[in-house]
Parts: sequence; structure tokens; C-alpha cells
Amino acid sequence: MTAPVSFTVEHHFHASPERVWDELVDWKGHESWIPATRVDVGPGEPTDVGTEFVATTGIGPLALPDRMRVTSCEWDADANAGRCEVEKLGPVLTGRAGFTVSPAEADGADLVWFEEVQVRYAPSFVGPALGRVGAAGFRSAMKRLAKLLAQPSAANTRSG
Repeated sequence: MTAPVSFTVEHHFHASPERVWDELVDWKGHESWIPATRVDVGPGEPTDVGTEFVATTGIGPLALPDRMRVTSCEWDADANAGRCEVEKLGPVLTGRAGFTVSPAEADGADLVWFEEVQVRYAPSFVGPALGRVGAAGFRSAMKRLAKLLAQPSAANTRSG
């Protein structure tokens, strides 16, 4: 039993593309803007291919561990843009997810976040509903990240 879930979330930030990128590839920092999430990061640089981390979202027995491995992650300083992709390793979520950050036409940065996953143990007919819930959750997280980036020193305001 597996449910396919796919969604894309776009968000405009009033911050430089590099600043948005730095926050996104700070895996541990996701705890500051994704509610009820704890992140454990393995050794290595966050953008190195092969770096693994686990984002656990939820409380107690309702927590979902999301094991991931970086498969590609590159920042292009000349273009002021980057793309990062991870492989979802289970036990519940498998597939891939990632994001691109690019300069906005006017100012700031544009983000495109995508998830293409399989949810084990869920019937396929719930896939579309899970996609809508996932997209709503990421839209909310992007708003939280935007507020964090609007603070004068985002790095000093994190908990964790």
C-alpha cells in the first residue's frame, strides 16, 4: 500500500537569494521555521552529495521521521542561484524533494520547492489529499521562514 504525493510550492522572499539559500541548506536551522520538527544531521558539509539528515516532525508516537540524503546541491555565485535535491530514504517517505533559489525580477529571491514522494502504508486514493496538506504545510513554513529572514540577524534568533 503506497500513496503517490506530488506538490510544488513557490514563494517570493524579500531577502537576497544567497541569504535564502544559506537558510535552506542549514538543515538543522529548519527547526526554526518548520513547526514541531527536530533535525539530526550526519557528518559532512550540508551541501555535500551523500550528507544525510533526519527531519522528525510531530510529537511522541505521532512523529514522522523523514530520512534524507543529498543527491545534488549547488550554488552558482555568478548566477546568484542554486538547486538542491535530496533522496527520501524511508521508512515511510521515499522519493525525492528539492528546491531552487533564484533572483527575483524586481528584488529579493524566488523559491520553488517540490516533493515527489511515495507514502508507504497509505492507500493510493489519499495521495491527492496528502499533497494538498503537504503543500499547505510548506506554504506556512515559507511564511515563517520569510519572517525569520526579515529579522536583522536571523542566525542569532534560532532555537536549537
